Amino acid sequence: MAIDSILSTLDSLANTQATAGNTIGTGNGAGNAGDVAGIGGSGGVDFGSTQNRLVNAVESSNAQANQATIGMVDGTTDVHDAMIALQRADMTFQLTMQIRNKLVNAYQEMMRMPV
Repeated sequence: MAIDSILSTLDSLANTQATAGNTIGTGNGAGNAGDVAGIGGSGGVDFGSTQNRLVNAVESSNAQANQATIGMVDGTTDVHDAMIALQRADMTFQLTMQIRNKLVNAYQEMMRMPV
């Protein structure tokens, strides 16, 4: 998978997260969709900042899922909203793991190249 397709997937994930409202259990409605938004595109995007934004997006979705679960137990959040938040957190984590696996494989492939 090319880096451009990964970045476009991250952008679409951010757009989906932004349009979903991110109000599940957070109370503020702002969410952290901006953690992933703006990663893609051409130009001088720093790899470290891209990786940092991805990790922040995973942490944000996990925090939202935790809040939704607490809200479900308290009775303030609907069970469906909590399940959606949990699935969103799981999908974000799975995407991050796949990106990590691709990066590790690329690194190992480069290390196997003869000099």
